[in-house]
Amino acid sequence: MLKKRIIPCLDVRNGRVTKGVKFKNNIDLGDPVEMAVRYSGGGADELVFYDITASAEHRPIDIGMVAAVAEAIRIPFAVGGGISSCADMERVILAGAEKISVNSLAVRNPAIIAEGAREFGRQCIVLGMDPVKSAKPSCPSGYEITTRGFREFTGMDALEWAKRAADEGAGEIVVNSVDADGTRQGFELEITRKIAEAVGVPVVASGGAGKPEHFNTVFRQAKADAAIVAGMIHTGEWTIAQIKDEMHAAGIPVRMTW
Repeated sequence: MLKKRIIPCLDVRNGRVTKGVKFKNNIDLGDPVEMAVRYSGGGADELVFYDITASAEHRPIDIGMVAAVAEAIRIPFAVGGGISSCADMERVILAGAEKISVNSLAVRNPAIIAEGAREFGRQCIVLGMDPVKSAKPSCPSGYEITTRGFREFTGMDALEWAKRAADEGAGEIVVNSVDADGTRQGFELEITRKIAEAVGVPVVASGGAGKPEHFNTVFRQAKADAAIVAGMIHTGEWTIAQIKDEMHAAGIPVRMTW
């Protein structure tokens, strides 16, 4: 059985790691390189770096920061934010990232998923999505895709978009729940499970982690392949080792490094 992955997320704004609740009221938490090194040595399976204002500000990703983080760690590294073309993807990969996450760009131009997969291999292309609960007729799954950091509502159904992205060539899908983001009340299980059951690529749960039991739940009930963690470890309340110890005790396959 494949081991479940724990992936710390660094949301970066103006060169600093930041975290808020439902994409709002962000606070400064530290230096991205220092935090990346700590998590790389602390049992993280991968790392993800989001330049969270690049798309909204219509600017390229901070490639210098990407290179600095990649140089400092020895685990797989995914990068998102401010990527608008295959040329941007190439720059990120050359800077040291193994994966590229596309979100708002893919909604505007779904063909970029297939283009990236052809150019770099589908294992490099991650679809990031920010779904929110919705009663719109256009969203039969009950969840709508938002873009630009929850600033725009698209009317697109989250489940249908996930299936289309997988068909286009996305090698992984990150389901970042807007409703759960930063609440520490647990992952959004329903849409994560629906997507995990519908696509043939790994699905990563994101948003809402607050204690180790939440990981056991999302892996068992939502069938996620990996889960992203941020606030609960950024503040020092929990460590990756503690999360994995709980998972191991619950019988969930996980890579142990201590």
